[in-house]
Amino acid sequence: MTIKRGFAAILPALLIALSMAFTSPALAQEGPRAAPVGEPAQTAPLAAPTTNVDVSGSGSNVPSGRISISNILEHADALIWLVFILLSVASVVSWAIIFNKGLALASLRRRAAKFEKVFWSGQSLDELFSKFASQNDHPFAAVFVSGVREWRRAFEHGAPKESAVAGVKDRVEKAMSVTISREADAIEGSLGFLATVASTAPFVGLFGTVWGIMNSFTAIAARHDTTLAVVAPGIAEALFATAMGLFCAIPAAIFYNHYVNQIGRYANRLDAFADELSAILSRQLDEKAR
Repeated sequence: MTIKRGFAAILPALLIALSMAFTSPALAQEGPRAAPVGEPAQTAPLAAPTTNVDVSGSGSNVPSGRISISNILEHADALIWLVFILLSVASVVSWAIIFNKGLALASLRRRAAKFEKVFWSGQSLDELFSKFASQNDHPFAAVFVSGVREWRRAFEHGAPKESAVAGVKDRVEKAMSVTISREADAIEGSLGFLATVASTAPFVGLFGTVWGIMNSFTAIAARHDTTLAVVAPGIAEALFATAMGLFCAIPAAIFYNHYVNQIGRYANRLDAFADELSAILSRQLDEKAR
């Protein structure tokens, strides 16, 4: 009991001494036992490397050249070639129609202005008919000749009776209306091809795009590799097919809408002339039928 009491009495003092020993500044500043005991290292700045580091990636497997159209066509399969040929032919034909239609409409506007100038020059209908009967090579002249010819037929056996005047007017208007429809159909010819190209070329290009992407996935499955060198040819074919489809469709759509508007204005101008001519013929018919 005496030993236990003595140990209990000195235990607090022993713990205090041990804690002071482990937390003393001298022990805290002591380095690890395995650390070198030599002089500390100097803090001089590091010297620059004597050799250049290649960061351009020239040592990689990715080719440095750009993918060109010739490379795409060289590695394209038969179906992609077919898409390219179809779109190329459609583009060439579309541009030929665009230039021809532009020149034709410009010529029609010039002839219409020249005809109207002669028509309103004060000449009689008989003089104008004899002049344009053999020169009705544009819509205004054709409408004029058809209306006046039907009007002249009413006077082959003398002046028509008053009861027949309404029928003559109706026949004159129908003759000019049929001529206008025929001439409008001729002017609008080949515009349907532009409409077809504008609506179908993007889908043809999309078909080539889908096929090119399928080729890329097929190459990945065959080589078990997803690097850029494997998927780049198929992706390039796909994007080029899309570009070709848009290259065909966009000009066709733009010029189709432009020419439809121009033809619509020309047709309205032709209808207005037919109404004016019908009024003139109707007035003379009423005067001669009295």
